[in-house]
Parts: sequence; C-alpha cells; structure tokens
Amino acid sequence: MENQNIPFQTIDWSNIPKTEHLGTTGIAYWQTMQFNGLRLRYVEYSKNYEADHWCEKGHIVYCIKGEVINELKDGTRSALSEGMSYIVSDELSSHKSLTKNGVQLLIIDGDFLKFKA
Repeated sequence: MENQNIPFQTIDWSNIPKTEHLGTTGIAYWQTMQFNGLRLRYVEYSKNYEADHWCEKGHIVYCIKGEVINELKDGTRSALSEGMSYIVSDELSSHKSLTKNGVQLLIIDGDFLKFKA
C-alpha cells in the first residue's frame, strides 16, 4: 500500500505558482498543493468575479479577506466574509461563487468529502 501520510511542512504560498481560471466575468487565481486524496488551494477571486460553472464538489472554505457570495442552483444565496467558513460534501449542492470587490480564500477538498449514501 502506498504511504499516504503527509510529513510536517510549512507552506510559503508566495512560492507556489499561480494558475489563472477565467470566470464568466473576472479571474480566479489558484495556488495549489496536491497530496494523495487531498487538495489545498489559496484562491483569489478578482473584482466582479462570477464562476463559469455550477460546482458539485465538496469543499471546506475559509474566507481570509473580502467577501464572496455563494449561490446555489435553486437561487439561494449566502455571504461569506472574513473569518467565516462553509463546508459541504461532494454532490450535495450545485453552487457557484460571485464577488463584487474580490476575495481571498483557503479551500480544502479531497476524498474525505465524497458523498456517502
């Protein structure tokens, strides 16, 4: 069996390359650390960002700075501001993110959030 342990390490996010992901409007910048079954991302959404898709993946999201609106496919909206979090398992919602003034988030997802019936 493959070793899935993660040794102690610090992450200097300024040394992690950024990737750009275009939204319907605006840009998302991701800095990603990938481990076996676990993904950590420092994500920054630009001003006036709107995701270009409905996401059904599970996440743990922590808002570092700014505010993001999380819209569910049924039209329900909730605001996440500095110091707040949300959590959802895979396949339990269709959601997307929108910002007016931009936001910085820490997003954690992985196999532990897979839906279990």
